[in-house]
Amino acid sequence: QLRLVESGGAMVQPGGSLRLSCAASGLTTDDYHLGWFRQSPGKAREGVSCYTAKSGTKWYGDSAKGRFTISRDNARKILYLQMNNVRLEDAGVYFCAADRAQFRAMCTGTPSVYTYWGQGTQVTVSS
Repeated sequence: QLRLVESGGAMVQPGGSLRLSCAASGLTTDDYHLGWFRQSPGKAREGVSCYTAKSGTKWYGDSAKGRFTISRDNARKILYLQMNNVRLEDAGVYFCAADRAQFRAMCTGTPSVYTYWGQGTQVTVSS
């Protein structure tokens, strides 16, 4: 059974850094695109970054470009999101999700195409 478990959420000050982790089980990393999504109060869930299966091509949403880095540890099946220079608007619940790679060549930041989701981890940004 495929399972995704996020961790690493915490309270961070603006300008600070945080690393989120998503431990995946029940899947082969070459078979699934993996993504990070954020949901803030009153807003729709939005794509932050994603990692394409096999090729490792990465995608970043506009708010993440230049500040966040996505990476994947294939041996341990862990997806990371390194968040630097965190801003107030980065606050929210961060979810990890998996999309079967057979359906598209590259990962996407569109939440609706992802089938499997973790339970989320809370990121609070406050001074």
